[in-house]
Amino acid sequence: MALRKELLKSIWYAFTALDVEKSGKVSKSQLKVLSHNLYTVLHIPHDPVALEEHFRDDDDGPVSSQGYMPYLNKYILDKVEEGAFIKEHFDELCWTLTAKKNYRADGDGKGHSPLSNQDAFRLWCLFNFLSEDKYPLIMVPDEVEYLLKKLLGSMSLEMSLGELEELLAQDAQSAQTSGGLSVWQFLELFNSGRCLRGVGRDSLSMAIQEVYQELIQDVLKQGYLWKRGHLRRNWAERWFQLQPSCLCYFGSEECKEKRGTIPLDAHCCVEVLPDREGKRCMFCVKTASRTYEMSASDTRQRQEWTAAIQTAIRLQAEGKTSLHKDLKQKRREQREQRERRRAAKEEELLRLQQLQEEKERKLQELELLQEAQRQAERLLQEEEERRRSQHRELQQALEGQLREAEQARASMQAEMELKKEEAARQRQRIAELEEMQERLQEALQLEVKARRDEEAVRLAQTRLLEEEEEQLKQLMRLKEEQERYIERAQQEKQELQQEMALQSRSLQQAQQQLEEVRQNRQRADEDVEAAQRKLRQASTNVKHWNVQMNRLMHPIEPGDKRPTTSSSFTGFQPPPLARRDSSLKRLTRWGSQGNRALSANSSEQKSLNGGDETPVLAVASQEEKLDPAPEN
Repeated sequence: MALRKELLKSIWYAFTALDVEKSGKVSKSQLKVLSHNLYTVLHIPHDPVALEEHFRDDDDGPVSSQGYMPYLNKYILDKVEEGAFIKEHFDELCWTLTAKKNYRADGDGKGHSPLSNQDAFRLWCLFNFLSEDKYPLIMVPDEVEYLLKKLLGSMSLEMSLGELEELLAQDAQSAQTSGGLSVWQFLELFNSGRCLRGVGRDSLSMAIQEVYQELIQDVLKQGYLWKRGHLRRNWAERWFQLQPSCLCYFGSEECKEKRGTIPLDAHCCVEVLPDREGKRCMFCVKTASRTYEMSASDTRQRQEWTAAIQTAIRLQAEGKTSLHKDLKQKRREQREQRERRRAAKEEELLRLQQLQEEKERKLQELELLQEAQRQAERLLQEEEERRRSQHRELQQALEGQLREAEQARASMQAEMELKKEEAARQRQRIAELEEMQERLQEALQLEVKARRDEEAVRLAQTRLLEEEEEQLKQLMRLKEEQERYIERAQQEKQELQQEMALQSRSLQQAQQQLEEVRQNRQRADEDVEAAQRKLRQASTNVKHWNVQMNRLMHPIEPGDKRPTTSSSFTGFQPPPLARRDSSLKRLTRWGSQGNRALSANSSEQKSLNGGDETPVLAVASQEEKLDPAPEN
């Protein structure tokens, strides 16, 4: 859409240049040539025969811009592909057509113009870029000021605000009538030398070229940088041109020999590198495929280059193709906002003026009302005087009538006396009738009251009967519910009695089992005590016979004296050796039998104690301590 608008601006100049008679119409033969040139420069394939057929001469005559627009949109602009043609060649074609008719290069009248044809063409392109999207094309004073500041900034010059306002005030009349400057008035500013006094032609040409590259060709920054090679890793000085989509580098600033292109997208980044290998002010650009190392002349240049590359990456991330198109749109929005604020301010001033006029009108109405009030007061006073005179006349007439009434009253007082006596009699009769009426009313009220009381009593009785009937119904319902509750309670009682009988039988069985367990435990305790007694007796016997056996097995050597033994048996004689051996055998046999009895008793005790041998052994050890074996 933006490309179509830019192409239409240039085509509009070419169409108006072909309109020699300024009638708004161009002959078909000229439009055929113009269309053929547009097809050629925009690289759009077309059919020459169809072109000839469309613009064939007939009786319709010339074609207006509105008549040419459908063909232009359908067969040319709709088929334009961005990047398929060189826009500068397209602009040169349209400039050549319009410059022949409208542009005069002799600015001072002597054939010496500060602008060359190429510079005028670039200014014309800059004008088209910054002009409004309205026809005829004009450039508002704000954009003129912006472009002049750009040119002066390229030449490191400054223009004061007063000089700029004075320069724009010279064309104020034409700017006020049309809303801005036309391209020919804009070029006349440069050719006349009024805007850039004392600036050389070469300096102006270089400044125009730099601004043209920045605004039209989207060159964000250009200049010399040192670049490190990818394969040989050597450093070479190259001329770089930064655009929103790529960073191109050439062998020289003429840009004739292109050495390479660094594509930029949202995933690229730029980083500052430390100085190394004799190079200072280094930085690198990282893309998805490789990293490019570069070196600037000083820190300021490095900062400017890194900031410009980051701006290009940001534009790619935001999906924008041109920085200055975005800035132009923002300036246009700011102008529209200022215009809206100015319109709102003018509307407010107009409203205040209307309010002031309304106030003055109301003040005039108030003065008129005050004058009318004064006149009404005068009329009121006159009316008051007239009313007072009428009142005096009426008062005199009333006084005469009053005197006549006094005389009439005196004559009527006699009649009134007679009437009073008659009235007294009537009043007495009326009093009697009133008394009778009061008694009748009292009797009537009593009867009405009695009837009302009777009705109230009847209503109360009816209500009581209804309440009694309702209570009877509730009582019947309660009785039915109580019977249901009694039946349910009886059923639950029977179930509980059955459960209690079952529990009592279970309890009796448990008590019987508990009694059996107690009896078994008592018998077991008695068996344990008997076994313990047997075990203590057996242990005592074992110890006694062990001592006897140890003594008997002690050998007697020749010459040893037999120790005297104390025995509890008086008259005990030691048996011979043979008898002692047989006694030893019997003792050994008895000891083995005692050990078997001991093991049997211990196993029985273990079974009674749940498989634990520790209590029996502990009891045996205690018996040994309490009853030590007697020594012979």
